[in-house]
Amino acid sequence: MQIARTIAEMKTFRMKSLGSVGFVPTMGYLHDGHLALVKQARAENSVVVASIFVNPTQFGPTEDFKTYPRDTERDLAMLRKERTDIVFMPTAEEMYPEGFNSWVEVEKVTDRLEGSYRPGHFKGVATVVVKLFNIVEPTRAYLGQKDAQQALVIKKMVADLNMNLEIIVAPTVRESDGLAMSSRNVYLKPQERQAATVLFKALTLARNLRGKGESNTETIRQEMTSLISKEPLAKIEYVSIADAETMEELTEIDKPVLASLAVRIGKTRLIDNVLVSG
Repeated sequence: MQIARTIAEMKTFRMKSLGSVGFVPTMGYLHDGHLALVKQARAENSVVVASIFVNPTQFGPTEDFKTYPRDTERDLAMLRKERTDIVFMPTAEEMYPEGFNSWVEVEKVTDRLEGSYRPGHFKGVATVVVKLFNIVEPTRAYLGQKDAQQALVIKKMVADLNMNLEIIVAPTVRESDGLAMSSRNVYLKPQERQAATVLFKALTLARNLRGKGESNTETIRQEMTSLISKEPLAKIEYVSIADAETMEELTEIDKPVLASLAVRIGKTRLIDNVLVSG
């Protein structure tokens, strides 16, 4: 496994790579969700590249950039076990040198949900992902469904800018009790970890209500909110039932929708979602 710490090194490794390149962008502190993406990339490409970069521009001033979990040696051992070919590990100074003034913004789909609660977040995401795609030049990039709005933003950006790669969104990988795997789960204390299962319970409730014929989104949202509110450690930021392609809130379900939510468990902010049939 080769490790590139500069853009120049990564480009040199890329020039020597033959065949299709599968790319898994990460912020490190890897879990089985990340590894599932690496496994899929390994199965579908000649070369697998993963990046580890905690991107400062997608964090707000009061968010957890400085405390975001990091364990590089552990990450590298996990990637080596999955037969990753190249790991790109730039510094912030390498990615954003002095005088950096260019930004990428995707409009409309970023106005809601995460974009509303985290101003500037998707500007940072879109910019760093464009840079990573330009540096790595992947054939395919692999993203997780847990960050559904982020995946939608990146797919929209790739389409609008005629970027020459395929975006593949893989299913969310969950713990045995349904909690979506996330690097931030490490923040949860034992009691909070148990409380965090309420997110998936609420999403499962939405699916079940739809399965029984309920199509009014306000009714489903109220039922989800009521369930979450019974958990004293949970504080809701949003509960959404939106068009899966535009993130626009719907009043009636007559097409596949994305049920999503953001909930704080103690000090930890968690997001999750499921697709619900039309």
